[in-house]
Amino acid sequence: MIKHLLSIANLESETLASLVDRSVAFASGACDDCKSLVGKMVGVYFPRPSTRTRTSFTVGAMKLGAQTIAFGRNDLQITTGETVEDTARVLSGYLNAFVIRTNDDIGEMKILANQGEMAVINAMSRDEHPTQAIADLSTIKEAFGRLNGLHLLYMGEGNNTAAALALAFAKTPTMRITLVTPKRYGLPSSVLEQAAELARQTGSVIEQHHNVQNLPKDVDVVYTTRWQTMGEPHPDPDWQEQFRPYSVTSAIMSRVSKPRGAIFLHDLPAVLGEEVQKEVLNGPKSLAWRQARHKMFGAMAILEWCLKEAG
Repeated sequence: MIKHLLSIANLESETLASLVDRSVAFASGACDDCKSLVGKMVGVYFPRPSTRTRTSFTVGAMKLGAQTIAFGRNDLQITTGETVEDTARVLSGYLNAFVIRTNDDIGEMKILANQGEMAVINAMSRDEHPTQAIADLSTIKEAFGRLNGLHLLYMGEGNNTAAALALAFAKTPTMRITLVTPKRYGLPSSVLEQAAELARQTGSVIEQHHNVQNLPKDVDVVYTTRWQTMGEPHPDPDWQEQFRPYSVTSAIMSRVSKPRGAIFLHDLPAVLGEEVQKEVLNGPKSLAWRQARHKMFGAMAILEWCLKEAG
């Protein structure tokens, strides 16, 4: 059976946990010689710029023995009028997996996944960034040796990364995430309701508010993302002033952290002086650079899960 990864919500809690554990195992070097995908072909389709995600899936696939082919913005004839359905039928005759990033919703990905020969992996859509969440959880588990009982404070826009985090925390027993976002820039109520419903099955807590004067205490992880998701500016002319109080500074880190100090995460790229201050991103508690490497380990775990038992 071919398996797709379109949303964290589609994964069983046990599957998510196994993907995180496999990613941590890859990170530890326990499987440096694993060639579980020899003979597989992986297509990587990134119409927009990408440093980490595109490289992580390409290198991760090669490390597992697969071969890769990259497609850019104008390389597929979707741009000249071929339907997504026809493109999927053709590509599924060549490829075992198709990794795609888009600035649109996952509708196109669902159409691509409507065939039984080629796995489709959401490497970021406008709504969700599921592969990032798997990298994030594996970074946290590597740092703490566990996930249960940990509390993450997320500051900034309720974007696709935040959505994936909320769903991943909801799927993982007894985790807690507090999202503190500017008004009108939080997660949509539909995502919060979905996460809350999933969390009722795991004992996790998903909460969101907009008051930077009411930050939680004793958190284990502080997380932020670029304020302009995918580099796209916000329409409000004063949006930067609305976001400025949500910048992660050394003072905020001290204010919210447990006595031993919270770790800092950022999905990158970072804009220093906006969502995070330089001394935080490059400070001793920052694992952002290790987190970036975990994108490759997570990609390897995802590709293996999608393809190892296939044909």
